[in-house]
Order: sequence, then C-alpha cells, then structure tokens
Amino acid sequence: MRREIRLYATIFTAKLLGGGALFLLAVFLLLGPIRVIHMELSNVGALGLDGALCLAFFLQHSGMVRKSFQRRLEAILPGHYHGALYAISSGAMLLMLLLFWQPSGLTLISAHGPLRWLLRGCYLAGILGFVWGVRALGSFDGFGIRPIKAAMGGKTPKAAPFTIRGPYRWVRHPLYAFTIVLLWSYPDLTADRLLLNVMWTVWIFIGAHLEERDLTSLYGESYGTYQRKVPMLLPLRLPDRA
Repeated sequence: MRREIRLYATIFTAKLLGGGALFLLAVFLLLGPIRVIHMELSNVGALGLDGALCLAFFLQHSGMVRKSFQRRLEAILPGHYHGALYAISSGAMLLMLLLFWQPSGLTLISAHGPLRWLLRGCYLAGILGFVWGVRALGSFDGFGIRPIKAAMGGKTPKAAPFTIRGPYRWVRHPLYAFTIVLLWSYPDLTADRLLLNVMWTVWIFIGAHLEERDLTSLYGESYGTYQRKVPMLLPLRLPDRA
C-alpha cells in the first residue's frame, strides 16, 4: 500500500511540476517576465542573475540525462523512478528560473504594426508545431509516467521504436526547432530577453549534439542513415516521400 501511495505521489508531482512549468514557460515566452519576485537590482545585476538562472537550468536539464549520471542514480533509486525524477527536477528548476527572472529596463527594439502581428503569428505557429511534434512521437512520455505504471503492474516498459513521421521527416529535432521559434517571436526585445534567447538557442544546439550521441548509440546505423538524410534543426531540404 505504501509503495502504491509513493508511486502515485511521484506521478502527481511529476505532472504538477513538469506540466505547470511548461505552461508558465509558454506564458513567459508569449507575454514576457512573470514579475512575481521583484529585486532591486541594476541592469547589470539583473542580467547576471538571469544568466546564472539559465546556466543552473542547463546544467541540471542536460546533466541528468547523461548515462554516467543515470548509472550513479541507479545505485540509489530504482530505474522506473528516473524519468519522473527528471521531470520533477526540471520542472522545479524551470519554475525557479521563471519566478526569479528579473527584467531589465533596457528595450533594444520593439516591433509595431504588421510586423508585431507577424511575430505573434510565428508564436502561434511554434505552439502548433510543438504539439505536432509531440503527437508525432506517439509514445511520448515527457513526465516519466509510463515506467512507473509498468512497475505498478509488474511489467517492464518496452523501448520506444525508431519511427520517422510528421515533422521528424523535416528535421531531426522539431521540438527544439519550434522552441527556437517561440524564443525569437517575442516582439519587444529587451536586454534580458536577448540574453535568454541567445543562451537558450546556444544550449539547444549543444544539447541536440549531445542527444545525438545517445540516439546513435541506441539505434545504431538506423539513426546514422536518418542523420544523413534529415537536417538537425533547419528544414533545408524536402523530406523523402513517405
């Protein structure tokens, strides 16, 4: 009974923190800083804090998916908890970034008129594209719920098959590509937003390269062929006919 309570509590926490953080991120990218916690910082101080928050999130988010970390975690925590723990930790770190983010008082450029509406349209297209990418995965389990449910039933979850459909026929990492669209579609480019956009874009490119190592190790030559045929983030050529 206690084990089931612990498993259900883990599922609930992963969905709450992971889902809540993603929702607030979407609001943040659309409307700008949430402004919950205000600190009396100079522009330089605000940018320094914002940069540190980004780095802390990057280190946690990318570090926990490395196989070396997972091997060490396996010694103290059953494997079926790892995905949910990752979602909980990432959600907590992302919430900290969003709530403590300090806007700068410096606006670099602001779009008006049709260009502003065009950028808003790009944001909507980015959201729809992100949903398209998630649905194309089919077996997407962003909160690490499936292994826990399998453990509750005494089963071992099957590894996701390597399939190519939807936006994955255009780029190898469409979720990352659409995230970049969301980042840069904000019409009021302040100093802190430029910092966010640049740091996250660089991190996405680095993270995509690191992820490709794991995918190549997991799927072998199938993924190698996919790499040669499909661009990483920019749809520079038409996909093969399905």
